[in-house]
Amino acid sequence: MLSRGLPSNQSMKCYSDFGSKSCSSLFLRQSSPISVNIDKMNLNFSMKNVVRCGALVAENSHTFLVGKKFQLDDVIDGQQFDRELLSNIFEVAREMERIEKNSPGSQILKGYLMATLFYEPSTRTRLSFESAMKRLGGEVLTTENAREFSSAAKGETLEDTIRTVERYSDIIVMRHFESGAARRAAATASIPIVNAGDGPGQHPTQALLDVYTIEREIGQLDGIKVGLVGDLANGRTVRSLAYLLAKYYNVKFFFVAPDVVKMKDDIKSYLTSQRIEWEESADLMEVASMCDVVYQTRIQKERFGEHIDLYEEARGKYIVDQKVMSVLQKHAVIMHPLPRLDEITVDVDADPRAAYFRQAKNGLYIRMALLKLLLVGW
Repeated sequence: MLSRGLPSNQSMKCYSDFGSKSCSSLFLRQSSPISVNIDKMNLNFSMKNVVRCGALVAENSHTFLVGKKFQLDDVIDGQQFDRELLSNIFEVAREMERIEKNSPGSQILKGYLMATLFYEPSTRTRLSFESAMKRLGGEVLTTENAREFSSAAKGETLEDTIRTVERYSDIIVMRHFESGAARRAAATASIPIVNAGDGPGQHPTQALLDVYTIEREIGQLDGIKVGLVGDLANGRTVRSLAYLLAKYYNVKFFFVAPDVVKMKDDIKSYLTSQRIEWEESADLMEVASMCDVVYQTRIQKERFGEHIDLYEEARGKYIVDQKVMSVLQKHAVIMHPLPRLDEITVDVDADPRAAYFRQAKNGLYIRMALLKLLLVGW
């Protein structure tokens, strides 16, 4: 354990050995020598040097308590998580909920700076990440439309953008229009990268909040039946959710989608390899009557390019309305990553089984937990 005091306006960058990414992600801003005790061994060094350490405790009025390092350097896809890690993250999320409700002045992340780099539109994801950072005492640098209003419009590569932005911040939350962009960013950066959606690829933090919501609403994750409805070909949320729920026992998926946006074979093959049962259906009413969770998604017009005729063919085919709610089990819930268009009628909102706005709020707690874990550890 490394222990030292920092004035409240100073910070320090802390790396673990062997070149892994920042575990506390702070920079010292003074040049005077500091005496540090590491495992009872005194070391003196100039602040121009980098301190390699596993954890940090800053002993001042704004205390950073960094315990065991978080297992992940970045959050890129659903395959990174196992059941134990998910359970532990959810426990931290519950603690974040208590902090949000009872300690609005939390300073856990005071001195840290998060950059949100969004090449595609976002409301809930960007704002919930920014809210999460600020509720924990951190600060935010943000760009809402980096595809048009950043140097990307001038032809700058993603890698060069990341190398630049990481010099201004301690963690980058990125949404990009290309599948695999988050992995490229993570390979380039020396600070944590969080994938906030990469084209039709994955959206792991959405999947985390979705699983967290299912556990809270249904009370269990093993043995549940989940209907995934809508744009399953382009919906990165359903792809990530399938990867995460495959960690649990006796889960069954029902895929309900227009022919042009059916679930892709890679997800089906993965579920089969994990011995997870799935079936495709064209009957939303039947599926809704059997499921614990009906996860509706919008048909994503932006993924169709010039093929507007195919979009119009798919849109509106499966709608959750009062007829669907009439067959839904009493304990079951309707979820949606939002935004919605007309795939859930507004009159469903008043039904207590409509969980999508509670789902959105849970995104705040999950993202607070992830920021805390990535920057200061457990």
